[in-house]
Amino acid sequence: MLGRDESAVEDHVIRLTFDGSVARVTLARPPLNILTLDAVEGLDAALEEVSRRSDVKVLLLAAEGRAFCAGVAVEDHLGDRARPMLAAFHRVFRALHALECATVAAVQGPALGGGAELAAFCDLVIASESATFGQPEIKVGVFPPIAAVHYPARIGVARTIQLLLSGETLPARAAERIGLVDRVVPAGDLETAVSAAVAALTDKSAAILRLTKQAVRQAQGDRFDAALSELEEMYLWRLMQTEDAEEGLRAFLEKRSPVWKDR
Repeated sequence: MLGRDESAVEDHVIRLTFDGSVARVTLARPPLNILTLDAVEGLDAALEEVSRRSDVKVLLLAAEGRAFCAGVAVEDHLGDRARPMLAAFHRVFRALHALECATVAAVQGPALGGGAELAAFCDLVIASESATFGQPEIKVGVFPPIAAVHYPARIGVARTIQLLLSGETLPARAAERIGLVDRVVPAGDLETAVSAAVAALTDKSAAILRLTKQAVRQAQGDRFDAALSELEEMYLWRLMQTEDAEEGLRAFLEKRSPVWKDR
């Protein structure tokens, strides 16, 4: 979809390449691209590199394999790992939020949990008909802070609550209908559609792209960082102190049904 140049940066699970004014970040941990702490830190480093390039007009977020991203590793939600994982994962979104360039997600398959949040956080989400989207966190006894902060602006409060409480997985067309996805195309057309969308953005002035994004956020009273900080506290000091959060996560890892204690 995009070539790579001499400025490319690569590690084992995250690849960053530059092609003119386009930066491409690829999740490269197929088949599911599950985000371990190492992968999240690699993603954060890649976004930091993009932020230093004033010539970048578009960030394209893509993935290898059959899935876009099946979310954050469940084992990294437990015990002493929960705090560093939450901090690292949220640094990624703070970095995405701070980027002045346009952001585009190309979603070829399942985008679940943190994967759905990554895609939906981009300015433009283009998905294959074979893609699916969902926030299944409630099934394992937790909630998704990024979705709770960001989705109401993208799909509305009522739909956000329905999606997060149900844990339902939506096919791409249904996700498009509620506004979680901007455009759905046949699987074989995804590369062409994404390339055309990126080209349409790179045809614009970098300065005007930046100012347009800033204008929209300023007009909406942007308080993403403050809201996310509040939910981080709730997640760590209220949610993760419940017996059911521990039970749900361990049940998932042990491949059994959770036994809720409702506390």
